[in-house]
Amino acid sequence: MEFFKIRRTIPFMRYALIFNVISAITFLLAVFFLATKHLNLSIEFTGGTLIEVGYQHAADVDAVRRTLDGAGYKAEVQNFGSSRDVLIRLPVEKGQSTSELSQKVGALLEGAEIRRVEFVGPQVGEELAEYGALALAVTAVGIVLYLWLRFEWRFGLSAIIANLHDVVIILGCFALFQWEFSLPVLAAVLAVLGYSVNESVVVFDRVRENFRKMRKASVPEVIDSSITAVISRTIITHGCTQAMVTTMLLFGGPALHYFALALTIGICFGIYSSVLVASPLLMWLGASREQFIVPAKKKVDPSDDNAGAVV
Repeated sequence: MEFFKIRRTIPFMRYALIFNVISAITFLLAVFFLATKHLNLSIEFTGGTLIEVGYQHAADVDAVRRTLDGAGYKAEVQNFGSSRDVLIRLPVEKGQSTSELSQKVGALLEGAEIRRVEFVGPQVGEELAEYGALALAVTAVGIVLYLWLRFEWRFGLSAIIANLHDVVIILGCFALFQWEFSLPVLAAVLAVLGYSVNESVVVFDRVRENFRKMRKASVPEVIDSSITAVISRTIITHGCTQAMVTTMLLFGGPALHYFALALTIGICFGIYSSVLVASPLLMWLGASREQFIVPAKKKVDPSDDNAGAVV
């Protein structure tokens, strides 16, 4: 399905070096912000206090969140079990015990009954961070192996570099602006990794096809033609996906805000990296037509006297 068809091939590879220099600078800035400012980890990673409160009537979660924000608490607030029960997550406060924190929260929330107070230690956060990093590593290795088997090792290496480029930039944005990095955001990062590789596979599949069709074209011409051919599909797919993510970003509330924000950054950079990072890397790693064309076997002429000779 195509909304429009571009009949003239766009010379993307002519500006490949410029795009990759921009990508390298952006990547290094993201690494710099991660190293200096660090991620603003949520309670799932750092540990903190869980407070369950109950109301006689349906609780206004947004009002509870505004009250705690006004008092200077960076709290995660959500319904728990029923509309009358609210679960509050608070980060660790220096010099303040769990009991003192629960008393202050109870005083701020009029009509609320404190039902449960628990402390989540940092050991839980360390385990979650470790499992998250392990999930990211396993996903990356799986993508490389898949593309290696389906195409060729150069394709797998190009795709994973481009996709990790997206992941690091998302993390760099969260470190720069000190947005809260929670488990939903981690899920969004892993989703972007899979989503971005899908676009790379579409482009690579067209590159492999054109290597067999465009026998007289150079490698840059084959890649340019392949990218141009899938532009309509890219706009339709990413446009529809971003429409849904934008809806979550605008109307999903605080619970989905950073999840949708991470997806938005990932989708935008995913398009860029699949076209302008992975493809130039593929060209510079030496992808060629010969890697996909099986050489024809020489037919032995029975009339040749030397055909059966043993050397």
